[in-house]
Amino acid sequence: MRSVISSIFLFALEASAYMQRPKSFGMVLYPEFELLDVGGTLEALNMLARVIPNDTITLSILAKTMDPVTPGPIFPDTISAAFAGHQIWLPTHTFDNAPPLDVLLVPGGLGTYNPPAGYPPLPSGGVTNNSDIVDFIRDRYPSLQYLISICTGAALVAQSGVLDGHNATTNKAQFNETASFGPKVNWIAQARWVVSGNIWTTSGVSAGTDGVLAWIEALYGNETVTDVVNQMEWNRVTDPLDDPFATVWNDVDIPPVE
Repeated sequence: MRSVISSIFLFALEASAYMQRPKSFGMVLYPEFELLDVGGTLEALNMLARVIPNDTITLSILAKTMDPVTPGPIFPDTISAAFAGHQIWLPTHTFDNAPPLDVLLVPGGLGTYNPPAGYPPLPSGGVTNNSDIVDFIRDRYPSLQYLISICTGAALVAQSGVLDGHNATTNKAQFNETASFGPKVNWIAQARWVVSGNIWTTSGVSAGTDGVLAWIEALYGNETVTDVVNQMEWNRVTDPLDDPFATVWNDVDIPPVE
Protein backbone atom coordinates (compact mmCIF):
# COMPACT_ATOMS: atom_id res chain seq x y z
CA MET A 1 0.00 0.00 0.00
CA ARG A 2 2.83 2.38 0.91
CA SER A 3 4.59 1.87 -2.43
CA VAL A 4 1.34 2.37 -4.34
CA ILE A 5 0.54 5.68 -2.65
CA SER A 6 4.14 6.87 -3.05
CA SER A 7 4.00 6.04 -6.76
CA ILE A 8 0.74 7.98 -7.10
CA PHE A 9 2.33 10.95 -5.34
CA LEU A 10 5.40 10.87 -7.62
CA PHE A 11 3.15 10.67 -10.68
CA ALA A 12 1.24 13.69 -9.41
CA LEU A 13 4.50 15.61 -9.04
CA GLU A 14 5.51 14.84 -12.59
CA ALA A 15 2.09 15.67 -14.02
CA SER A 16 1.76 18.90 -12.06
CA ALA A 17 5.08 20.19 -13.37
CA TYR A 18 3.52 20.57 -16.80
CA MET A 19 0.46 22.50 -15.66
CA GLN A 20 0.31 26.29 -15.87
CA ARG A 21 1.43 27.90 -12.65
CA PRO A 22 -1.43 29.55 -10.76
CA LYS A 23 -1.57 33.29 -10.22
CA SER A 24 -4.57 33.88 -7.93
CA PHE A 25 -4.91 32.30 -4.47
CA GLY A 26 -7.83 32.43 -2.06
CA MET A 27 -7.88 31.51 1.65
CA VAL A 28 -11.22 30.84 3.32
CA LEU A 29 -11.78 32.17 6.85
CA TYR A 30 -14.61 31.62 9.35
CA PRO A 31 -15.01 31.99 13.12
CA GLU A 32 -12.89 29.59 15.20
CA PHE A 33 -10.59 28.52 12.35
CA GLU A 34 -7.33 26.80 13.33
CA LEU A 35 -4.59 29.43 13.30
CA LEU A 36 -1.69 27.29 12.04
CA ASP A 37 -3.85 25.86 9.27
CA VAL A 38 -3.93 29.39 7.88
CA GLY A 39 -0.68 30.89 9.17
CA GLY A 40 1.61 28.00 8.29
CA THR A 41 0.37 27.59 4.75
CA LEU A 42 0.37 31.35 4.11
CA GLU A 43 3.92 31.64 5.47
CA ALA A 44 5.07 29.06 2.91
CA LEU A 45 3.24 30.96 0.16
CA ASN A 46 4.61 34.30 1.44
CA MET A 47 8.11 32.91 1.02
CA LEU A 48 7.20 31.54 -2.40
CA ALA A 49 6.09 35.01 -3.49
CA ARG A 50 9.50 36.34 -2.44
CA VAL A 51 11.58 33.78 -4.29
CA ILE A 52 9.65 33.99 -7.58
CA PRO A 53 9.66 37.79 -8.10
CA ASN A 54 9.10 37.44 -11.85
CA ASP A 55 6.08 35.18 -11.36
CA THR A 56 3.64 37.41 -9.46
CA ILE A 57 0.96 35.72 -7.36
CA THR A 58 -1.95 37.36 -5.55
CA LEU A 59 -3.91 36.45 -2.41
CA SER A 60 -7.52 37.05 -1.42
CA ILE A 61 -8.78 36.48 2.13
CA LEU A 62 -12.37 35.28 1.84
CA ALA A 63 -15.15 35.31 4.42
CA LYS A 64 -18.92 35.56 4.65
CA THR A 65 -18.76 39.30 5.36
CA MET A 66 -16.07 41.97 5.53
CA ASP A 67 -16.20 41.88 9.34
CA PRO A 68 -13.05 40.86 11.21
CA VAL A 69 -12.63 37.11 11.75
CA THR A 70 -10.91 35.53 14.74
CA PRO A 71 -9.84 32.00 15.67
CA GLY A 72 -11.56 32.64 18.99
CA PRO A 73 -14.52 30.66 20.35
CA ILE A 74 -18.03 30.71 18.97
CA PHE A 75 -20.75 31.90 21.37
CA PRO A 76 -21.64 30.73 23.99
CA ASP A 77 -18.18 29.31 24.60
CA THR A 78 -15.75 31.71 26.29
CA ILE A 79 -12.62 29.53 26.49
CA SER A 80 -9.65 31.57 25.18
CA ALA A 81 -11.97 34.43 24.19
CA ALA A 82 -9.48 36.88 25.69
CA PHE A 83 -6.59 35.25 23.82
CA ALA A 84 -7.52 33.64 20.51
CA GLY A 85 -10.50 35.99 20.36
CA HIS A 86 -8.13 38.96 20.25
CA GLN A 87 -6.38 37.78 17.08
CA ILE A 88 -8.00 39.74 14.29
CA TRP A 89 -7.94 38.79 10.62
CA LEU A 90 -9.44 41.09 8.00
CA PRO A 91 -11.03 39.68 4.83
CA THR A 92 -10.29 41.29 1.48
CA HIS A 93 -13.41 39.87 -0.18
CA THR A 94 -16.67 38.14 0.63
CA PHE A 95 -17.80 34.92 -0.99
CA ASP A 96 -20.17 37.02 -3.11
CA ASN A 97 -17.52 39.31 -4.63
CA ALA A 98 -14.43 37.06 -4.65
CA PRO A 99 -12.28 37.42 -7.77
CA PRO A 100 -11.48 34.54 -10.13
CA LEU A 101 -9.22 32.06 -8.35
CA ASP A 102 -6.69 29.48 -9.47
CA VAL A 103 -6.09 27.96 -6.01
CA LEU A 104 -8.53 27.76 -3.11
CA LEU A 105 -7.30 26.85 0.39
CA VAL A 106 -9.79 25.66 3.00
CA PRO A 107 -8.49 25.45 6.60
CA GLY A 108 -9.94 23.47 9.46
CA GLY A 109 -10.71 24.31 13.05
CA LEU A 110 -13.32 23.88 15.74
CA GLY A 111 -15.65 26.12 13.77
CA THR A 112 -15.62 23.82 10.75
CA TYR A 113 -18.83 21.95 11.45
CA ASN A 114 -21.44 20.90 13.96
CA PRO A 115 -20.74 17.30 14.98
CA PRO A 116 -22.98 14.77 13.24
CA ALA A 117 -25.50 12.71 15.19
CA GLY A 118 -23.86 10.21 17.50
CA TYR A 119 -20.67 12.24 18.05
CA PRO A 120 -19.83 14.33 21.12
CA PRO A 121 -20.09 18.12 20.82
CA LEU A 122 -16.93 20.01 19.94
CA PRO A 123 -15.36 22.13 22.70
CA SER A 124 -16.72 25.39 21.30
CA GLY A 125 -20.26 24.52 22.34
CA GLY A 126 -21.41 26.96 19.68
CA VAL A 127 -23.41 26.36 16.54
CA THR A 128 -21.83 26.90 13.14
CA ASN A 129 -23.46 27.50 9.78
CA ASN A 130 -20.94 27.16 6.98
CA SER A 131 -23.38 26.47 4.15
CA ASP A 132 -22.08 29.59 2.40
CA ILE A 133 -18.56 28.12 2.38
CA VAL A 134 -19.79 24.76 1.13
CA ASP A 135 -21.73 26.47 -1.66
CA PHE A 136 -18.71 28.61 -2.56
CA ILE A 137 -16.45 25.55 -2.83
CA ARG A 138 -19.00 23.74 -5.00
CA ASP A 139 -19.51 26.75 -7.27
CA ARG A 140 -15.84 27.63 -7.69
CA TYR A 141 -14.30 24.18 -7.97
CA PRO A 142 -14.89 23.74 -11.74
CA SER A 143 -12.80 26.85 -12.48
CA LEU A 144 -9.95 26.09 -10.04
CA GLN A 145 -6.58 24.68 -10.97
CA TYR A 146 -6.14 23.33 -7.43
CA LEU A 147 -8.19 22.87 -4.28
CA ILE A 148 -6.26 22.40 -1.02
CA SER A 149 -7.88 21.53 2.31
CA ILE A 150 -6.07 21.56 5.62
CA CYS A 151 -7.11 19.60 8.70
CA THR A 152 -10.90 19.41 9.17
CA GLY A 153 -11.37 21.77 6.26
CA ALA A 154 -11.86 18.48 4.42
CA ALA A 155 -15.32 18.29 6.03
CA LEU A 156 -16.37 21.46 4.21
CA VAL A 157 -14.96 20.19 0.93
CA ALA A 158 -16.65 16.81 1.44
CA GLN A 159 -20.02 18.45 2.07
CA SER A 160 -19.72 20.27 -1.25
CA GLY A 161 -19.58 16.91 -3.04
CA VAL A 162 -16.37 17.64 -4.94
CA LEU A 163 -14.47 15.03 -2.91
CA ASP A 164 -16.79 12.22 -3.99
CA GLY A 165 -14.78 9.45 -5.64
CA HIS A 166 -11.46 10.89 -4.45
CA ASN A 167 -8.85 9.78 -1.94
CA ALA A 168 -8.47 12.16 0.99
CA THR A 169 -7.18 12.56 4.51
CA THR A 170 -7.84 14.91 7.42
CA ASN A 171 -7.03 15.67 11.06
CA LYS A 172 -6.43 12.39 12.88
CA ALA A 173 -7.99 13.50 16.17
CA GLN A 174 -11.24 14.19 14.27
CA PHE A 175 -10.79 11.58 11.54
CA ASN A 176 -14.01 9.63 11.95
CA GLU A 177 -16.16 12.70 12.56
CA THR A 178 -14.80 14.46 9.47
CA ALA A 179 -15.10 11.33 7.32
CA SER A 180 -18.78 11.07 8.22
CA PHE A 181 -19.40 14.14 6.03
CA GLY A 182 -18.01 12.37 2.96
CA PRO A 183 -19.42 8.83 2.71
CA LYS A 184 -18.43 8.63 -0.98
CA VAL A 185 -14.79 9.52 -0.24
CA ASN A 186 -11.94 7.04 0.25
CA TRP A 187 -10.49 8.29 3.54
CA ILE A 188 -6.84 7.35 4.10
CA ALA A 189 -5.77 7.28 7.73
CA GLN A 190 -1.99 7.07 7.58
CA ALA A 191 -1.14 10.02 5.38
CA ARG A 192 0.26 13.45 6.15
CA TRP A 193 -1.24 14.61 2.86
CA VAL A 194 -3.00 13.01 -0.09
CA VAL A 195 -3.08 14.05 -3.76
CA SER A 196 -6.12 13.04 -5.79
CA GLY A 197 -6.35 14.73 -9.16
CA ASN A 198 -6.17 18.47 -8.56
CA ILE A 199 -7.34 18.13 -4.94
CA TRP A 200 -4.79 18.10 -2.12
CA THR A 201 -5.94 17.23 1.40
CA THR A 202 -3.72 17.28 4.47
CA SER A 203 -3.80 15.92 7.97
CA GLY A 204 -4.12 18.20 11.00
CA VAL A 205 -2.70 21.64 11.75
CA SER A 206 1.08 21.51 11.06
CA ALA A 207 0.57 18.95 8.27
CA GLY A 208 -0.98 21.70 6.17
CA THR A 209 2.38 23.43 5.86
CA ASP A 210 4.11 20.22 4.75
CA GLY A 211 1.33 19.59 2.26
CA VAL A 212 1.63 23.07 0.76
CA LEU A 213 5.42 22.72 0.61
CA ALA A 214 4.95 19.46 -1.32
CA TRP A 215 2.55 21.32 -3.62
CA ILE A 216 5.19 24.04 -4.16
CA GLU A 217 7.75 21.38 -5.04
CA ALA A 218 5.33 19.80 -7.51
CA LEU A 219 4.80 23.07 -9.38
CA TYR A 220 8.00 25.04 -8.87
CA GLY A 221 10.64 22.36 -8.40
CA ASN A 222 13.07 21.24 -5.74
CA GLU A 223 15.33 24.28 -5.90
CA THR A 224 12.46 26.67 -5.21
CA VAL A 225 10.94 24.66 -2.36
CA THR A 226 14.40 24.24 -0.80
CA ASP A 227 14.83 28.00 -0.86
CA VAL A 228 11.39 28.44 0.73
CA VAL A 229 12.08 25.83 3.44
CA ASN A 230 15.50 27.25 4.30
CA GLN A 231 14.12 30.77 4.66
CA MET A 232 11.31 29.45 6.87
CA GLU A 233 13.78 27.30 8.85
CA TRP A 234 11.12 24.61 8.62
CA ASN A 235 11.97 21.01 9.56
CA ARG A 236 10.03 19.60 6.63
CA VAL A 237 8.35 16.18 6.36
CA THR A 238 8.80 15.03 2.76
CA ASP A 239 7.15 11.60 2.94
CA PRO A 240 3.35 11.83 2.57
CA LEU A 241 3.02 8.58 4.54
CA ASP A 242 5.04 9.82 7.53
CA ASP A 243 2.07 10.14 9.85
CA PRO A 244 2.45 8.77 13.40
CA PHE A 245 -0.78 10.41 14.54
CA ALA A 246 -3.00 7.86 12.82
CA THR A 247 -1.59 5.35 15.31
CA VAL A 248 -1.88 7.77 18.22
CA TRP A 249 -5.60 8.18 17.52
CA ASN A 250 -6.19 4.55 16.40
CA ASP A 251 -7.48 5.63 12.99
CA VAL A 252 -8.02 3.21 10.12
CA ASP A 253 -8.93 3.75 6.49
CA ILE A 254 -12.60 4.38 5.76
CA PRO A 255 -13.59 3.21 2.27
CA PRO A 256 -16.41 4.88 0.37
CA VAL A 257 -19.94 3.55 0.78
CA GLU A 258 -20.99 1.72 -2.37
